[in-house]
Formats: sequence, C-alpha cells, structure tokens
Amino acid sequence: MENMDLKIAQQAKMDKIVDIAKQLGLDENDLELYGNYKAKINLDVQKKLANRPDGKVILVTAINPTPAGEGKSTTTVGLGQAFAKIGEKAIIALREPSFGPVMGVKGGAAGGGHAQVVPMEDLNLHFTGDLHAITTANNAISAIIDNHIHQGNDLNIDPRRITWKRCLDMNDRALRQVIVGLGGIGNSLPREDGFNITVASEIMAVLCLAKDLNDLKVRVKRIVIGYTYDRKTVTVGDLGAEGAVTLILRDAVKPNLVQTLENTPALVHGGPFANIAHGCNSIIATNLARKLADYVITEAGFGADLGAEKFLNIKTAQAGFDPSAVVIVATIRALKMHGGVKKDDLKQENVEALTQGLENLAKHIETIQAFNLPYVVAINHFVSDTDAEVQALADWLKAGKHPYALSQVWEKGGEGAVDLARAVIEAIGQAKQPFKRLYAPEDSLEHKIATIAKTVYGAKGVNYTKEAQNQLRKFKREGWDTLQVCMAKTQMSLSDDPKVYGRPKDFTITVRELRPSIGAGFIVALTGEMMTMPGLPKQPAAMQMDVDEDGNAQGLF
Repeated sequence: MENMDLKIAQQAKMDKIVDIAKQLGLDENDLELYGNYKAKINLDVQKKLANRPDGKVILVTAINPTPAGEGKSTTTVGLGQAFAKIGEKAIIALREPSFGPVMGVKGGAAGGGHAQVVPMEDLNLHFTGDLHAITTANNAISAIIDNHIHQGNDLNIDPRRITWKRCLDMNDRALRQVIVGLGGIGNSLPREDGFNITVASEIMAVLCLAKDLNDLKVRVKRIVIGYTYDRKTVTVGDLGAEGAVTLILRDAVKPNLVQTLENTPALVHGGPFANIAHGCNSIIATNLARKLADYVITEAGFGADLGAEKFLNIKTAQAGFDPSAVVIVATIRALKMHGGVKKDDLKQENVEALTQGLENLAKHIETIQAFNLPYVVAINHFVSDTDAEVQALADWLKAGKHPYALSQVWEKGGEGAVDLARAVIEAIGQAKQPFKRLYAPEDSLEHKIATIAKTVYGAKGVNYTKEAQNQLRKFKREGWDTLQVCMAKTQMSLSDDPKVYGRPKDFTITVRELRPSIGAGFIVALTGEMMTMPGLPKQPAAMQMDVDEDGNAQGLF
C-alpha cells in the first residue's frame, strides 16, 4: 500500500501554486515561491485579511493508534477534498512531517491513496526547510550557551544545571545523553548534554504557538535554558540571543501553501509530535486559514487523549478561537487490535474482538463530549473489513446515538467522504452547548494534570516521583503554576503503559519529570518511559528507500 501511495502521488497532475492561491483570493505578490508547486505565504497577508469573517475550525482526531493504523491524516485530506465536492470553501491545515519517523517506521504525513497532499516527495523530505531552520535556531542557542561559559560566564551559569539540549531531526538513540567539550581547554568546558528530536524542541513549540514574528521573538526571549550556581533561572533573553534566533526563523515562521491530489488548497506548517510535544500545526497557519476559507479542517497528532486534548486545552486558548466540531477517526482493524487481535490475524473476521475494542472508541467520544463539542465518528474503511464487522460498528454507533459516516477516501478521494462532510456540517448546525476547556489558568499544575489524567485517560489518580514533587514546588515559586500542561505520554494506550490496549481501568499515571517550556507557555509533564529522542526500529524504512536514475523517489511513504 505504501508503494501505491507513492505511485499515486507521482502521477498527480498538480496545478501551479499561484493558481491554488487564486482559489483563496491571494495573488503572486502574497507568495514566496519555492518552484512551481509550493510557496510560503507572506505574513503581511494577516493584516490584509484582518477584517474578513472567521471560518469554522473542524478538528480531526482518532482512537489510540495501533500498528494497524487509523488514517487520521488521510481522512483530513479526504474531508477537505469532500467539502470542495459539495461546493463549500474549505482549506486543510496539517503539520509538516518529521524526518525521523519518515526514516523510521511511521512514514510521512501527507495522507495516503487518493487523499494526499502533493508534492508528496518534497513534503516528506526537505520541503521548504522549516525543520532545518528550527534545528539551526535550537543549536545556535546551545552554541551561545557553551561559548558564554567558555568566555568567562558573566551570567554565572551552572553547567550542571543547563536544561537546554541540542536537537536533530532524526531518530537517533545514541544522542540521548552525550558529553560535549572534550579535547582540552580550547574546546570549552566538558559537560553532560543530550539531543531532542527537532519536533520536541521548544523552538518548534514556540514557532507553532506564536501569532506573528514579534510574538515569536518575545517567546524566544523568555525560554529558560538553565540555572545559575545560586539556582536562579537563565533565559535566552539573558544571553541576548533572541534577535539572532528570530532572524534564523524569519522565513520558517511563514505558512507553506501546497495542494491536495484534487487541487484543493492545503496549509502545511510546523510539526510538533503529540506524544512528547503539543501535536498541532502552527497558530499562524490555522488563523490564516480561518480568514481564507469558510471551513478549516485540521488534525492533531495520535488519539484524542493526546493531540485533541492539547489542541483544545492549549492551542485554541493561545490562538483565541473556539472549534466548531470534531471528527473521530476509527478503523475496524485498530478496534480489533484494541479487542485483543494480533496484527497478523486482522484480516480474519472477528466481531467479538471488534465489540470489545469499542471501549477505546467510547472513551475518546466521552473525552470530546467533556469539551461540549459536536462530533462525528468517521469509519475509515479498509478492503479487509467485512460486512458483518461494519454493521456491528454501525449498530453500536446508532444505539449510542453517535453521528457517524463511512469514509472511503483512500480509495475514492473526496468522493469517499461526501457523506462525512455533510454529517459534520449537520453536527455543527445542531450544536447546543458552548465549548469549554477542561481547566482554568488559575488551577494549580497538580489540578490540571489530575484533570487530564482522570477525565481524558480514565485514570484513578496521579503519582509523582520525588524529582517531580520537588519540581512542582520550584515551579510554583517561579510563578509558573498558572501555565498550561503538555502531557508527554505514549500514544499506544490511554494509560502510560504502551502495552495496554483497549480501555484500561483502575490505573494511575506516573509523572517522573516536569520540564518548563516558558516560551511556549506550558509545562511538559513526562510520564512513563517517554523519550524526547526516539530510536530507529530494527528494520528502518530508510533501508527500503532509493532514487532512480531520473531522480524519482522509491520506497517513500
């Protein structure tokens, strides 16, 4: 199927990107062209469109993913194409792929089948260089920190308490913990360091949460990089590096315009992971999309316990809008895995396992209901799904009075989601309650974490390591208690144990460490064994990749 995705993408008949821009009322002067089929949108367009009415934002989320896949990005792309099919002005807003998972096992983030964003090869490789710029900005801060210490350390930075890490857009477990500065007195002071993957860097979060270039600089300035010998915080602003960092990011902060296979517009910008970061595309892109179309269809990473929770509690609060509806993607394949079926046995009909796996879907529906949002369940159809399995899922949804529609976007593109598009519009029209977030800014960090754990995960409580308890007290003294919370948790389970499928009961969440992301405006709570630098699998996807004599990609998905 992966090879089919690439083949379909390579056969796409793309429109010139200036023509895609015209669909949105933009002209070539509003763009910075990167060839014929991709462009950045100049930030002055924000002012140009300021008086336009705002479009409605539709979030696409999913059940907990399994190795069988759930097709959230594919559904998002197909739904955007479907809105065009029924005559609605819509735009999709996605995250950029991270190079690490592309080379690893997850693949890219361009959708699949006949519901893809193109040029797919560009998107999954270097695209417009945003992730390279973010990596460079991050590592510039690291270089300035070490140089500052080497040149006399006027800020009295304690090298043992530097919290800022270098980053690389690659899965590389060997870089999780390193020693820098070896080789003698001319190579700076030796100290412990480490690498995050670029999409887990606070620079990525800051770029995605900034409202404009000036806001970006303000956020960069307040990033905490470590502590002095007398344990006072040290920021990028204290180093005087915010100007240089913002300069490095001045082009990366501009949203990228591309298109779908059906030549509908797509904004693809920013790419924080949702299991270790906040999992949403940039606020600049989403807010711009709201001015350019009547409907904005966006996605947030992994299941509703991660991406959707962070989109609804963090991103919408900082962006200043309320979402209009949520699409919850579910596949029969994944539901059967949540019901106990092994991946190799998924092609065999198993209504009983499907029924047991529905508890996972039920929990994610409850989570969206907690936000008072209308929703539609999208049954992402696979050819291996039997009529009996589809009927069993439909009967369960009907019995619970859950709106749903069959989605066949991989096979049929936009035509395969026309019913879903109409169901979403109907759900928006029937909304009765105002949107609400799960916690208030003045709530304590402990209350926010407990609320997420209990309401979203279904946990009975939260345990803290001694280190995390000490950090809670310190953060309260620093005045960080009113910040939002970004939970770092496995995507595979509602719990913090990736091996527990379905809907676990009677479990607790363990917070082992808290990390301040003051520029982003949240505290990261690391649970379980979550790593901010993933590793490659035994058989990386990179081993299947190649390029032919004409320069065409092979093995990319």
